[in-house]
Amino acid sequence: MSQLPLAASTATDALLQLGPLALIALLYARRAHTLARRAHRPPRWRAACFYCGLGLMAATLTGLDSASEELLYAHMIEHLLVGDLAALLIVLGLTGPLLAPLLRNKLIDRLRALSHPAIAFPLWTLDLYLWHAPALYEAALRHPAIHALEHLMFVGFGVNMWMCLLGPLPTPRWFGNLARLIYILAVRLAGTVLGNIFLWSGTVFYPFYLRGDALHRISPLADQNLAGAVMMVEESIVTLGLFCWLFLRTARESEERQELLDYARTRGLQLDEARAALAVAAGRGAELRRRLAAQAGDSAAGDRGEDRQLGAVGHGGREPFEKADVLAGNVDVHEAPQ
Repeated sequence: MSQLPLAASTATDALLQLGPLALIALLYARRAHTLARRAHRPPRWRAACFYCGLGLMAATLTGLDSASEELLYAHMIEHLLVGDLAALLIVLGLTGPLLAPLLRNKLIDRLRALSHPAIAFPLWTLDLYLWHAPALYEAALRHPAIHALEHLMFVGFGVNMWMCLLGPLPTPRWFGNLARLIYILAVRLAGTVLGNIFLWSGTVFYPFYLRGDALHRISPLADQNLAGAVMMVEESIVTLGLFCWLFLRTARESEERQELLDYARTRGLQLDEARAALAVAAGRGAELRRRLAAQAGDSAAGDRGEDRQLGAVGHGGREPFEKADVLAGNVDVHEAPQ
């Protein structure tokens, strides 16, 4: 059996990890083609994100071959690209209609509970730390099947972790923008702790890399410290991007909420701020505007509200949705202009 750490380094590894990526790409394309006939085709930018996520995984699993076999920091780059960035891109490529066939399956529908923020974060954290335990980490390095399982779990729990933040599924009513900020901070704190362990530890965790470190004339501790630094830098960049997204999202929601309140007031309609805030956070500001327009007999304004793209990446997660909304695409309210 191969002793190399990279999954694509042997035919067995390639079959275990690259084969499923090709199958997933084909299934996504087939579902998107079906939805195109029903006017629910995912926007081009979402499809691009999904395929970029798969492409990033494939490129990482094949492009870091020799380096990942010999250096811990190169293997860390591989894990961050696969389990963090690629997972994020895959989630951005998903919509409610795309997921509908899966959600109709009773078993998978029950598993939706795992995407609850209070569950997704602990699962992701446990997975992250479990696979970096020396015994499991070196087992993955030496056995292709275990390594494939490691990557599968990194991607699976990574997608699940990002799903409640950026995905099309409904989330709890309490998971507003402040909760999202805390969630982002918690995720990055968990990663930062592990990164600091690698960065400052004076103990070599993975003897597997001793030969490669000697070959590249780098000390094992320096290699390990560099792996921690790489982890810290990647997480800082992603976190900064998420903070910018959340700031823009909050500003947009505030503006949209005020527009709805002003619209109702100028037409003598009753609309309390809580209802407006709930609709906007759930991505249904346009729908509420149409209802207000219907009450006021203002069809032109209703049309404008219907045509306007009011969402941002990631639904508001305020739980006014039923599963039927997800299947129909009603909760996928964060479509950017195509």
